[in-house]
Amino acid sequence: MQFEDLINSMSQDTYERLVSAVETGRWPDGAKLSEEQLENSLQLVMAYQARFLDSDQHYSVGKDGRIVTKSKSELKRQFSEQSGADTIARFNLNEDER
Repeated sequence: MQFEDLINSMSQDTYERLVSAVETGRWPDGAKLSEEQLENSLQLVMAYQARFLDSDQHYSVGKDGRIVTKSKSELKRQFSEQSGADTIARFNLNEDER
């Protein structure tokens, strides 16, 4: 099977499993990925993102095959638009202070 055929036949579920494997370095059964498996899985994830996912998320692969990067101010603006707030919630870690 050619690389292009593999990308075209990959399901969303397979893509998500590969993303998880690349992120954690382990297969769903807990087995560790070899260096070759990690490299190949990462290539598949990036190719699938570029082909099928129209994402503008930071460090994803765009339709043009380039990695999408954003400045700190762009990320802050995107976060505030998504959350609908200009501040981040603050939590006390010490329960005695309640």
